[in-house]
Amino acid sequence: MIDARAIVAPTARLHDGVDVGPFTVIGDDVEIGPGTRIESHVVIKGPTCIGRDNHIFQFASIGDDPQDKKYQGERTWLRIGDRNTIRECATINRGTVQDQGVTSIGDDNWIMAYAHIAHDCVVGNRTIFANNASIAGHVHVGDYAILGGFTAVHQFCRIGESALTSMFTYVTKDIPAFVTVSGRPAEPRGINAEGLKRREFDAEQQRAIREAYRIVYRQGLTLEEAEEALKGECERDERVLQFVSSLRTGTRGLVR
Repeated sequence: MIDARAIVAPTARLHDGVDVGPFTVIGDDVEIGPGTRIESHVVIKGPTCIGRDNHIFQFASIGDDPQDKKYQGERTWLRIGDRNTIRECATINRGTVQDQGVTSIGDDNWIMAYAHIAHDCVVGNRTIFANNASIAGHVHVGDYAILGGFTAVHQFCRIGESALTSMFTYVTKDIPAFVTVSGRPAEPRGINAEGLKRREFDAEQQRAIREAYRIVYRQGLTLEEAEEALKGECERDERVLQFVSSLRTGTRGLVR
C-alpha cells in the first residue's frame, strides 16, 4: 500500500507488497523489493536498489549523494539486501567513482537510530550498528560484527567478522575477526566470547581462537613471528585461519 500523501517518482519500481507511509519521498531510479515496509517521512534517492522484506523507519535518509568533496554528480549506486532493519534518522549514502561506485549492505542487518554509513562502505550480513554508530567512507564491516553506540570508524578501516566495539569507541585501524576493542583510540580487550557463543561456536573453536589471540596480542611477538607461530594451527582450524587472514586485509594498520 502506498499512502496517498507519499511522493513516488514515475521511474521508481516498487514490487508487490511494498508499503509506503505518508510524506515519504521516493526518487528516480529506486527499486524496492516485495514485502519491504517504509514508514513516514523517509527519503530514498537513486540509483538505489533495496531488496525484499526490509523495514525502514521514519526520517531515514537512504541513497543520497556521498559526503565527499570530490563528488561531482557522477552516477553511483547504493545496494541494500534483504530483511534489514533501518531505524529512525539513519543515513546511508551512495558510492563514489574514486572507489567502486557502490555502497553495499548485505542481509539481516540491524541498523539503529542515527547510525551513519558513508560512501563506498561494504557491510556484510547480520551486523548490528547501535545508536549513533558511524562509519566513514570506504570502510568494510564483516558479517556478525557489532558496533557499539557512538562508535566512530575512520575511513578505509576494516572491521573483521564477529568483531565487537564498545560504546564510544574510536577506531582508526583495522580490527581482526572475533576481537573486542574499546577506547579512544581503540585497543584490543580480548575475543568476542559472547558473540561466538551466539553463533554456536563449540568449545574447541573458542579455545583455538582464544589461544591465537593470546599469541598475537599477549606474547610480545612481532606480527610476522605470531603468524609464523600460528601456521600449524591455521592448517588444523579454519577459524584460526580466518583470524590470521584478517590481520593483514587493509591499509590502515592493525589495532594492537
